[in-house]
Amino acid sequence: MSSADTIKDGKAVIGIEFGSTRIKALLIGEDRAPLASGVYDWQNELLDGVWTYSLENVRKGLRDCFADLMKNVEEKYGTKLEKAAAIGISAMMHGYLVFDEKDEQLVPFRTWRNTITEEAAEKLTEAFSFNIPQRWSIAHLYQAMLNKEPHVGRISFMTTLAGYVHYLLTGEKVIGTGDASGIFPIAQDTCDYDAEMMSGFDALAKGTDLKAKLADILPRIVPVGECAGKLTKAGAKLLDPTGTFKAGVPCCPPEGDAQTGMAATNSITPKTGNVSAGTSIFSMIVLEEKLKAVHREIDIVTTPCGAPVAMVHCNSCTSDLDVWFGIFGELLKEAGCDMPKGKLYDLLYGLAAEGETDCSGIVSYNYFAGEPVTGVKDGKLLMMRDPDSAFNIRNLVRSLVYSCIASLKAGMDILTEQEHVKLEKIYAHGGFFKTPVPSQNFLSAALGADVTLMQTAGEGGAWGIALLADYMVCRESGETLEDYLNNRVFADMKGNTVSPKSEDVDGINKYMKNYLSGLASVKAAVSEK
Repeated sequence: MSSADTIKDGKAVIGIEFGSTRIKALLIGEDRAPLASGVYDWQNELLDGVWTYSLENVRKGLRDCFADLMKNVEEKYGTKLEKAAAIGISAMMHGYLVFDEKDEQLVPFRTWRNTITEEAAEKLTEAFSFNIPQRWSIAHLYQAMLNKEPHVGRISFMTTLAGYVHYLLTGEKVIGTGDASGIFPIAQDTCDYDAEMMSGFDALAKGTDLKAKLADILPRIVPVGECAGKLTKAGAKLLDPTGTFKAGVPCCPPEGDAQTGMAATNSITPKTGNVSAGTSIFSMIVLEEKLKAVHREIDIVTTPCGAPVAMVHCNSCTSDLDVWFGIFGELLKEAGCDMPKGKLYDLLYGLAAEGETDCSGIVSYNYFAGEPVTGVKDGKLLMMRDPDSAFNIRNLVRSLVYSCIASLKAGMDILTEQEHVKLEKIYAHGGFFKTPVPSQNFLSAALGADVTLMQTAGEGGAWGIALLADYMVCRESGETLEDYLNNRVFADMKGNTVSPKSEDVDGINKYMKNYLSGLASVKAAVSEK
């Protein structure tokens, strides 16, 4: 069957992911290969000291992104996109979205990027003997309770961004297991919210303004592979105000970007893992057994199937790099050489590959926001170097690229050196790897492990959630997600693998020694703001 017939007959699958800088809709065919895509660029804003996106922009971005997909489908295949076999919604995990009983938003969306819940995160971690990071939804809720914010008593529903968009489309207040694990801890035996910790939270809530039980305000968890609702007429109208795209499409459970990254890289089995790098950077390592200790730098979340995953999440990755590269591009333009962005990035990455392996003592801190992994409370962008450092373009750019993975390495070293977690297969994806050399090589050196980029690495989470939606409608009786990915998706897929080079490993370890010793200066600069 041709791609046009697949689309016309409604056998294609749609995945939509809300990333930090781009909303992407992707259409895949019966062979799981991408057919067409649509995009909408957006940015978070700092409103009264809080990183946020307006829900009006969420809805606009959804409409415009889907319109772009429909336009591209018609231009490419000469047919209209009127129906689909399934739809999946994914988005940035965590954060704080709360509504009253009339579905009115109570406070602006507080995203994962905020570091304003330190007190709540520490108290919950102590109470649960389980690491609760600042960006988790439950930390935001408890901090609002501790702050005695007036909206707390009116909360009727709390969800994630993916859960909210799914609710707009289906009317169902549900969530996927993986996304749920960034709201509240998941019990491994039930793949549901941990009942004992839920009771503990309700006990902590006594005497506060929160009237409802926690279980009554959280979205219901729907296991991977099950239907989580169907596109309503109102949902179809939101997606496509022209009325061309029809209601009734089954929707898979909404998932977090971490889980769709796992699906998109086939890293859902023990000792496998992936690194997603763009505006933020995080690693997801599937565990064979529980960690021996609670580490504030390491989160325990789950795969889409509910298996435990050690996650090192860092708030800043490429934002500072992009600003620096933009400055270089601006200089070239002023000099009469207006270089295209892709060519500029290739040039600068190439220069980074030629720099000294330890950057000659040049260290860059790329903290656009606070970084809990390294204990930095607020955003601060600094660069340090020794008086005798060879301060040239190659060493400077290499340091900027190193800074994108430095905080991740600090967390991953705890996992590998203290917990002795073995890394066998690491897959990488995200905008940081659009120019594979040297970013892939540097990551391999930082982790001390082979790193693979798949052919589909550039498709990211939109492809991952499309796969989860496809699994929902295509799975056979007894077919696990692991079987589906291994046999139907990745069986013949090729990737490019690099191994760590000893000189790069030594170099980045020297860089990290300087990086960690300079953190005191960064923290002092933050405290003086």
